[in-house]
Amino acid sequence: MGSRHHLRLTKHAFLCAAAVALPLAAGCSAKSDAAGGEGKVAEPASLAQLAQQTSCSLTGQRKVKDLEQGNCKTSQGRYVLLSFTTDNGMNAWLREAKPWGGVYLVGARWVVVSQQPTLETLRKDLGGKIVHGDNHGGGGGASHGTTHGTGHG
Repeated sequence: MGSRHHLRLTKHAFLCAAAVALPLAAGCSAKSDAAGGEGKVAEPASLAQLAQQTSCSLTGQRKVKDLEQGNCKTSQGRYVLLSFTTDNGMNAWLREAKPWGGVYLVGARWVVVSQQPTLETLRKDLGGKIVHGDNHGGGGGASHGTTHGTGHG
């Protein structure tokens, strides 16, 4: 019974992170940044360390066994910080988040969710690699997502 409760908490934390990330992900594309971090090597960091490195005062903090999450709003933009206890936890979160779209700065057991220009700026301080979620249109052209949410299919 305890592990089921833990799974529900982890799933709830993911859903909260996805709900926060969705508005930030407007206009995303399916491209991936193949080049690794330019200069700085991404090191594992706690949520507090990520916030300190980006000069952010965290709001809306949440913590479950496998991850910590907090929201930031600075002169660099709005973003969500996530810190994970394991690589497997981070990779599982990314697999679940990518279908929602979005743009992610991915480091060593941490992820930042925001818009591309904000992530490019944060990448200079944190290192990491910019990764894009699935394309859901938004650019005016045809996309694979033309029937999402219509009940067809």
